[in-house]
Amino acid sequence: MTTSPPADRGQAVGLIIFVLGLGTLLPWNFFLTASEYFNQRLESTITSNGTSEVAAKDYNYDSWMALLSQLPLLLFTLLNSFLHHWVKPRLRVACSFVVIFLLFSLNAALVRVPMQPDTFFSVTMATIWFINMASAVLQGSLFGVVGQFPPRYSTLFMSGQGLAGLFAALAMLFSILNTSSEANADRSSAANADRSSAALGYFITPCVATLGTLLCFLLLPHLEFARFYLNKHQSENVETTQELCSPTDKKVLENGSKHQEVFREPEEDQEPSSVLQVFKKIWLMAMCVTCVFAVTLSVFPVITLRVRTVYQGNSVWERVFTCVCCFIVFNAFDLAGRGAPSLVQWPSKESPLFPVSVFSRLVFIPLLMMCNVENSNLTILFSHDCAFVTIMALFSFTNGYLATLCMSYAPQLVRSKDCETAGSLMSFFLVLGLALGASLSFLLVKLV
Repeated sequence: MTTSPPADRGQAVGLIIFVLGLGTLLPWNFFLTASEYFNQRLESTITSNGTSEVAAKDYNYDSWMALLSQLPLLLFTLLNSFLHHWVKPRLRVACSFVVIFLLFSLNAALVRVPMQPDTFFSVTMATIWFINMASAVLQGSLFGVVGQFPPRYSTLFMSGQGLAGLFAALAMLFSILNTSSEANADRSSAANADRSSAALGYFITPCVATLGTLLCFLLLPHLEFARFYLNKHQSENVETTQELCSPTDKKVLENGSKHQEVFREPEEDQEPSSVLQVFKKIWLMAMCVTCVFAVTLSVFPVITLRVRTVYQGNSVWERVFTCVCCFIVFNAFDLAGRGAPSLVQWPSKESPLFPVSVFSRLVFIPLLMMCNVENSNLTILFSHDCAFVTIMALFSFTNGYLATLCMSYAPQLVRSKDCETAGSLMSFFLVLGLALGASLSFLLVKLV
């Protein structure tokens, strides 16, 4: 018997999955692109009479932010990989979104609260830790859910994650442009209040976006197309019980746009595979996605944030250079890379060129370290802004493209019953790559 999936009317499910992808990376990207705001708060200390003076302590915000983001992501993504059978995805995702919303609201409230740098740093790092705990459960759960849909929806999910970075970078650019003219004309408390208002608006933005993403997720099970795939394994078990005539009977399952012939198996083989059994089938994709993100986070943002423009006389360009050339360029081309697999998927999952292309990205580490890094100990070979932008564009496009291929190929290597486990495992190895990259960044900063 052939079961045909209903149509995705108006591409509603595709749009929702795209928005869910955006929601998973909002916490990371908003803390990442707000680096200037946090460093400014940490550079001054409040005196007893209410004035501020420059503090001598270097908090190394960017490196600690990266590390304390990835450690809870790693631990709780691993936990989610083993416990996802006991807690329903709907509950995991909803609770995670609520926690993220509350912590973003806390950050928005702290914008107007004067605090000593040590206290502010401790509160910020604690917030980053807990918000990424929730993000780990959220990301792992959603990768498992999306893995039950045809491969095209994994691409849409990854594209949504790419848009999260661009969304945060553009929000920061508008914040900078909104305050630069006032700050240059008036360096009084009025200018500081204007910068505070811009920061408040910046952190309110992800609060609204998180609520919208939660509503989209709650809507998903009510769409017929989504219900078909989310309940597919249950309906397959019912059909097997009702229609099984002999051990050699076959049925045809609809898998996206392609039909696959699947031989009926004994009842005991209908149970989902163990985590280890699934890993044995997807280990190459897991290693590849780890490598992709380890390379990326080893230099972005810790090294790329230190690159300076050669046009030092242009105050406006100096002000927006990092936001435009580091964050916007990275996220725009990363988004393009995540969307490219919907048009072409090369190399194929069976091709030996696939792991070769992944590991070839290691060349970007020395290339970016030899750009115009401030106070660099290395030889600067690529001093011009255009060279830096070109390297960043290639670096980010390959990150998005290869990561998306890894995440969409993995569920294709396992049975439909094991897609959620495969998605959760791939999410863990993705975060493992981020954690390894964040750890390596401490060493690379010392080298430059």
